[in-house]
Amino acid sequence: MTNVIIVKDAEIRVMEQNGEDYINLTDMLKAKDGEFFISDWLRNRNTLEYIGIWEELNNPNFNYGEFALIKNQSGLNRFKISVKEFVAQTNAIGLQAKAGRYGGTYAHN
Repeated sequence: MTNVIIVKDAEIRVMEQNGEDYINLTDMLKAKDGEFFISDWLRNRNTLEYIGIWEELNNPNFNYGEFALIKNQSGLNRFKISVKEFVAQTNAIGLQAKAGRYGGTYAHN
């Protein structure tokens, strides 16, 4: 189920899955800075460290070994990872990439 919230005149979709709300980061970026991509944000070491801590607290199935490899590559010019790749490699639950009508990158609230 997808709902919409209005933030500073921008529509931001919120998806409910398994009783948890996920906010559409893609909608937020389009409203703020249309040229920025989630994959650019995911390259940042600070972002990855935050996501890793969140996953450690909320996800008993998080793959720390794969996460450590990804984190070590973060910040390098050649490093780039999509949300789908990140989720597939680490079993992350805090981020989700959806295709289709209500597509985009969603993050746990």
